[in-house]
Amino acid sequence: MDPRPSALRDPGAPYPTAAVPVKHLPPELRPREELARRGAEHLSDDTLLAILLRSGRHGRNVAELSRDLLQAFGGLAALSRAHFEEILARKIRGVGRVKAMEIAAALELGRRACGHLPVEPPLLRDPDSVAHLLQPLARLEQQEVFWALHLDTKNRLIGRPVAVSRGLLDASPVHPREVFKQAFSHAAAAVILAHNHPSGDVTPSAEDIRVTRQLVDAARVVGIRVLDHVILGREAPGRPGHLSLREKALVSFDGA
Repeated sequence: MDPRPSALRDPGAPYPTAAVPVKHLPPELRPREELARRGAEHLSDDTLLAILLRSGRHGRNVAELSRDLLQAFGGLAALSRAHFEEILARKIRGVGRVKAMEIAAALELGRRACGHLPVEPPLLRDPDSVAHLLQPLARLEQQEVFWALHLDTKNRLIGRPVAVSRGLLDASPVHPREVFKQAFSHAAAAVILAHNHPSGDVTPSAEDIRVTRQLVDAARVVGIRVLDHVILGREAPGRPGHLSLREKALVSFDGA
């Protein structure tokens, strides 16, 4: 601390940079008190993250540390896709192994919550309804994920979407037994296939079409109908957010 009286300090000297501990902030600025007063849904991303972090480090209170973390990842969307090793690899002062684990656990809970189904199983009657169901999951992924959706005779989803594989389809084979094994256990009447393109472009690749044809042929042998294969991307001007191989007539789902 500068021992000189404030009146004798150098004119134009910078403001002190030491962080004010959260307990010394006015009650309306403390993250936990703000949540109790306003509700979690009304808090900013950095305030919610500060509550999760619980404490800061020397020179940075928890509110400032939460902003450091968000800035390091470029915002909540990128942080929400991060796993434990990625958080730890950023080497953010004040975010060690324990805090990185707690953040990773909270993010994983959020990802799983996005996959929870409503009490009434959704009716998947067209590609739009498939995209509506899966886009919240697809937006969290940085690599390709291949899902199988198992349906009853009324085209209602049975169970949760099953992530069959992760990675590019040409590098991560999609085996018919993985796609259809839960269809058998649930006595599903039909299956819808889906996967995401992290680039946002839903244009199907030759491998997308080849894999789909292989799975349709395998399904016919075991007596299960494949209704469609939906590719999920990101909607943009002049670009749709999803594409149906059935609608584009790129694969024959009904014929021999």
